[in-house]
Amino acid sequence: MEEKINKDKNVAESKQAVHEDAKGLWESFKKFLVELLDFRDDTDQEATIEAIKVDIPFKGATAWILICSIFVASIGLNANSTAVVIGAMLISPLMGPILGIGMSLAINDIDTLKKSMVNLATMIVLSLLTAFLFFFLFPLKEETSELLGRVKPDIRDVLIAFFGGLALIIARTKKGTIASVIFGVAIATALMPPLCTAGYGLAIGNFDYFFGAMYLFTINTIFIALATFVVLKLLGFTMIRYVNSEKRKRIAQIASFVAFLVMVPAIFTFVSVYKESVVKANYDKFLKDEVFANKDLWLQRENIDKKSKKISLFFNGDVTDATETFLRNELKTYPKLDVYELVVNENKARSVDRVVDAYDRAIVDLDEKDNIIKGLQREIQDLQKTISTLNNSIEQEALNRDKNTVPFSKIAKEAKIRFNDIKAISFSKRLSSKDFIKIDTIPELSVKWSSKISDSIIKVKEKELKNWLQKELKIEINLVK
Repeated sequence: MEEKINKDKNVAESKQAVHEDAKGLWESFKKFLVELLDFRDDTDQEATIEAIKVDIPFKGATAWILICSIFVASIGLNANSTAVVIGAMLISPLMGPILGIGMSLAINDIDTLKKSMVNLATMIVLSLLTAFLFFFLFPLKEETSELLGRVKPDIRDVLIAFFGGLALIIARTKKGTIASVIFGVAIATALMPPLCTAGYGLAIGNFDYFFGAMYLFTINTIFIALATFVVLKLLGFTMIRYVNSEKRKRIAQIASFVAFLVMVPAIFTFVSVYKESVVKANYDKFLKDEVFANKDLWLQRENIDKKSKKISLFFNGDVTDATETFLRNELKTYPKLDVYELVVNENKARSVDRVVDAYDRAIVDLDEKDNIIKGLQREIQDLQKTISTLNNSIEQEALNRDKNTVPFSKIAKEAKIRFNDIKAISFSKRLSSKDFIKIDTIPELSVKWSSKISDSIIKVKEKELKNWLQKELKIEINLVK
């Protein structure tokens, strides 16, 4: 009995020891996580607030830096150069007032809030004006991929802005600001390109581009300010105290109301953009899995109208009723697309079979025409040979009758070879009498020269031509104009 009691006691002690070890392991792990992730001890409230306030004012050098950065970003977008756009984002001073808005809401600083909002509005107007003037006056206005990438935000832009804002404000609160983090956030959140794209939209009169780009800029601004507000609240930054209790209460109410106004659009924007992103992702998946994967379908173009909830697909060739029914049924299985109407448009005149048949017929026609052309070419060559033979026969017969006859075809060919500037040559015989009793036959040669050579050179060449002919034919020949 006593042995059993001791055994139970040992088991209980073992369980207790295991429990204590597990508890100690959890406490050690929890302590490790706290030390790893807790950055409150590394925070300098006064330096953080001062650094943010310093970056809020917008005048003098800051204004010119903004103008220059807008020009650089606009050129980069116009040239479709990512590197140039990144360089513009690094020198942009836009981040200061946005952090100021988030900080002032977190610490109940209404004066800083006013200053931040005024400076941010001024920066936005100046940026839009600068970008508008650049794109309005610059002769090249192509729609590059860098420009088009800023006219339609999605859920990733929201997440980039929020987590980029978190990284930035955490870096700002750290003792000794991490410059590389600030540069990285400036690149990631991309505040400059949307403003430049909005200016481009105004310059070309495309308000869809303008509102789309401003929507992206608004998302970035709201979520960077929201991230700043959340971090400073979690760090417990000291609220500004006002001597007048009524003023303190009023300021607190105003700050809370503004914070609410920032939070509501942020939530609404997140939900709205998330829904649009889900629709876009499912639409792309539908096209990939159900349309492009079907080898019997030849999609020419497609369009999704989110306002009227309609998807239009335009196909080359016939689309069977079974295939159309299948596409409609499959569309219902994709989330957020089940409310969309599918409109299938087919171009029967351009079916694949007919195109192939037309292609085959065209090949046959080309082969027949090619054979005809080859036959005509052979006939032409035969005729040329016949003509050459006849010319030689005629000249030889004339030469046999009259030794003074000129072999014109031979002479003409050799003359063209020796004198390349000759454009035309003709030969004739002129009858002449000086005593009106005896009649002489005088050979005459007429030559037309290229208009590119001067009269002086023509005289030299005519002399050379006459000497050569007289030597070749052994008769006197007159050159006439």
